[in-house]
Amino acid sequence: MNDNRVYFLDYVRAVACFMVILVHCIEPFYLNGEGTYIASRSDALWVTCIDSLLRIAVPLFVMTSSYLLLPLRGDTASFFRRRAERVVIPFAVWSILYAVVPMWGSGGEVDITGNFESLALNFMWQSGHLWFVYMIIGVYLTMPILSPWLERVSKRGEEIFLGVWLFATAVPFIRELALHVRGAADIWGEASWNEFGMLYYVSGFVGFVVAAHYIRTYVNWGIKKTTIVALPMIVLGYSATALPFYLQIPANYPVKDSIDLAIQLELSWDFTTTGVALMCLGVFLLFKLITRPCRVYPLVAELSRLSYGIYLMHMFVLVAVFDIVSSWSLCTPLTMLLSATITFVASAIITKVISLLPRSKYIIG
Repeated sequence: MNDNRVYFLDYVRAVACFMVILVHCIEPFYLNGEGTYIASRSDALWVTCIDSLLRIAVPLFVMTSSYLLLPLRGDTASFFRRRAERVVIPFAVWSILYAVVPMWGSGGEVDITGNFESLALNFMWQSGHLWFVYMIIGVYLTMPILSPWLERVSKRGEEIFLGVWLFATAVPFIRELALHVRGAADIWGEASWNEFGMLYYVSGFVGFVVAAHYIRTYVNWGIKKTTIVALPMIVLGYSATALPFYLQIPANYPVKDSIDLAIQLELSWDFTTTGVALMCLGVFLLFKLITRPCRVYPLVAELSRLSYGIYLMHMFVLVAVFDIVSSWSLCTPLTMLLSATITFVASAIITKVISLLPRSKYIIG
């Protein structure tokens, strides 16, 4: 094995990739084509208990992408060229495929003209999961700016930034409080004509980028200290993520409402809210305890290498797999987990086959 390889990052990528797929297998249990739909209290509990933990998947991907990149090595042009080859071009390829290839159950019908009109400005409903790529490209655009600052800033200065960022993760809840107190959700300079409030520039996914650098540079703890710090963060973060979701669900089942209810339920599930941030940081610290490979590491490393391709293509597979598995009348958690597992394995096999083609990096990253 390569002694210079950061083994735990491969485990994080592989696990986070599966978590993303599982998230998408859970969505049908609280969403349908018309809006919010939760069939029973049991479904509500399973959705809450499982999906609340899975909200860390996207931030974990951001942290793994940032951990070894900052400070940047080499010139900015080379950095962007590598990102374009590994991220942007495969993203463009799969965006086009989602626009022209029929999804399972579509009857072979594709509105190619309408899809490309949508694609010119945003992702399409068929490829909604690709919102992540737009975000991560935005993160990459900030890295040449963050890099020289991270090279010069002190440990204390980085801690102050992370403290302010963690406070900013509470902004969605403070907005809700403001709405109840004063009838308007705008806070600290925000208005209908200005969305750039006081904490705008220290909020969002950039905090996970800085946190990854901080952990790499300054956190070299043993098992005892790591667990003492990480476990309370995970428990507190999970509670702050799961409880608000569940407590907002109406008491009468089945729950049928507009999509607005799901949006409100997901307030604490936002990837950059306090509970999710605490969970993500705690889980990342625990993964960092992995310092050497185990017997399954070769498989994990391969899944890590293929993870971007799995992510890009998995929705083609998932729609078909979930439709088949859901027809088997299994219990809710088994339907979720089995659909995700089959989708993950099938997508990994397809991605592996594609990786054997010449110039496959332009297809699967």
